[in-house]
Amino acid sequence: MNFQGSRRRGEDGIAVVIDFLLSNARLVLGVGGAAMLGIATLAVKRLIERAGRAADDEKVEQKMAESWEELSLVSASPTLIKKGIKGVVMKHVAKATRQQKADLCQQQPQTSPLEVQPKPESKSKRLQLCVLSLQERLQQYYHTRAALAPHEVQRAQSLALDICTEIQGFLHSRHPDMPLGEMSLGGSLLDDLQVVSADHACLLVPLQLEASLWRLIPGEETLLTHPLHWMVRRVNLEYFPRGRSYWDRYLVGGYLSAEAVVNMFSKAVMETINWPSISSTMDCLVRPVLGGPDLRLEIRPGKLTEAAESADPPLFISILPLLRDEDVVLTCQPDLTSPWVNAWHLSLYPWETQRLAQLDAADDGCRRLTLKILKAVCKLNPALRALEAAPLANLILHLSDSVSDWSESSLDVRFQHCITELIGYLEQEALHSYFKPAVNLLSGLSEDQVDQMGFMLYCAVSEPEILLI
Repeated sequence: MNFQGSRRRGEDGIAVVIDFLLSNARLVLGVGGAAMLGIATLAVKRLIERAGRAADDEKVEQKMAESWEELSLVSASPTLIKKGIKGVVMKHVAKATRQQKADLCQQQPQTSPLEVQPKPESKSKRLQLCVLSLQERLQQYYHTRAALAPHEVQRAQSLALDICTEIQGFLHSRHPDMPLGEMSLGGSLLDDLQVVSADHACLLVPLQLEASLWRLIPGEETLLTHPLHWMVRRVNLEYFPRGRSYWDRYLVGGYLSAEAVVNMFSKAVMETINWPSISSTMDCLVRPVLGGPDLRLEIRPGKLTEAAESADPPLFISILPLLRDEDVVLTCQPDLTSPWVNAWHLSLYPWETQRLAQLDAADDGCRRLTLKILKAVCKLNPALRALEAAPLANLILHLSDSVSDWSESSLDVRFQHCITELIGYLEQEALHSYFKPAVNLLSGLSEDQVDQMGFMLYCAVSEPEILLI
């Protein structure tokens, strides 16, 4: 692709710099690298030119839309970061962005006599949004985008509890000999860590094991050597042969198979319960989500005839069999332990949640508030959507070891600090678990995902507000 042919003769200034940059980039980066750099510099040049024009050349909203649309060409090629040119591009992007914001705040669009003048209140609100500090914008973002409405949380919890009651009653009647503990709700919806929308809940189904017949083996002591892949061994077979425990029927090679337990619950619950009958009782559509590795239900609120067309988002409930031994919680999630059929997953979520709550209680901090804002940002930003809650929670836990000021008045500083720290972890392609340092919480990300996240976060270093759009 030749970007030099479109330049008019006699053009100087930034065009000369662009041509020089492109000609040298072709020698260093090759044709492909020069093409990517050309897209970036062309987008920056056009954005700077638009930012310097008078407001009457075109509508401010149209200027912003076209500028960011062209800059999306750059974000579509995040490998620029690894080519050593991110500093040049980001410097001009940040400068142009600040100029655009100044245009929005200072220039008022001209209106014809026939157009209706906006009300003074709307003008003042628009100008007020432009002059909000980062601290104020974070608080506004939390209350308008991240935080859940109390009635929404109450509705989701009520539906989940109704399902819990139905499933527990069914299992007690159809499988009275199955040793199960009291089912309950768990996860982010119960712990006030869910953001944006109350769209998922977790139903915990504790399995009761005889302490004399079973032993939970840490992952480091197994042949799998994975710290999160535990195994449950059947012991004392010489004194208590197979059949003494209800769970002996799900043994594979002397170990309680997580995959066999999931298959059992899939047949006993997902494929057996009369869901249409439960739907009519709850006055909403309840149906199992079949074909996936987990046990999941979909609930659509409203009457049965209107549920499929309801505007309300569905609620997904995950049924999670688990084992508890003091503070150790092993979950039955074959999608996380595949291909090992006998492996159970050590859940670090209870430890992380408890630690965050303890730290905030000790100094009246804003760690959980920061986590919820970061979760909302990642959930609503396509480039950051692959970042799950666990890396973000561990990021804050690691940062808490070196930073003591987590007061709510320093929320903006901590938010920017988290962005900088996350960039460093992405550059290393490693963020180690706070409680299990051998676990890399970024190992599941692809190279393209890391590049896209890195590019977006590099933009946010100088302009953190772009994450709050």
